[in-house]
Amino acid sequence: MPTRDQVFHAMQEMETIRPQYLGRLVIDLVVPDYYARRPKACMGGWARRSLNVTPSGRVLPCHAAETIPGLEFWSVRDRSLDAIWRESPAFQAFRGTGWMPEPCRSCEFKEVDFGGCRCQAFALTGDAGNTDPACTLSPTHEQIFKQAELEAAADNNRFIYRNFAGGTPETGGDHGA
Repeated sequence: MPTRDQVFHAMQEMETIRPQYLGRLVIDLVVPDYYARRPKACMGGWARRSLNVTPSGRVLPCHAAETIPGLEFWSVRDRSLDAIWRESPAFQAFRGTGWMPEPCRSCEFKEVDFGGCRCQAFALTGDAGNTDPACTLSPTHEQIFKQAELEAAADNNRFIYRNFAGGTPETGGDHGA
């Protein structure tokens, strides 16, 4: 886990770099909520205003949605973007507020943060439908943040590569990370 200073430094660095690529490349930086009190409305809220199309044609409500098991992602090869936007099970899964558990369901910020990040909730709690641990109202907030602080304090700077099938990052494979 990054320290607060590392998160702040990464944000500053990205703001310095973005203008160099303006009009040629969009650099998407999702700042971790490890040190936040409230979750961000990830992607402006699940399937509210944006989508991503993968090279294979699958349409995702956010760039990391494929990390959540059990979601069905429709393809532009089989359906129109309009149909996917309106009817896709993956887009419907966490759209709006009806899916929310407590304390989100009765929270005054539910139409602001839309429950936070579903991918983060899954990654940190094992269930994408759980309250985002970035929220101080989440039952897992304290536990997750204590773990983040412990890992940051351990100063383990080893980077773990992910999603490289068959070996090491250098050879294009996965070494178990």
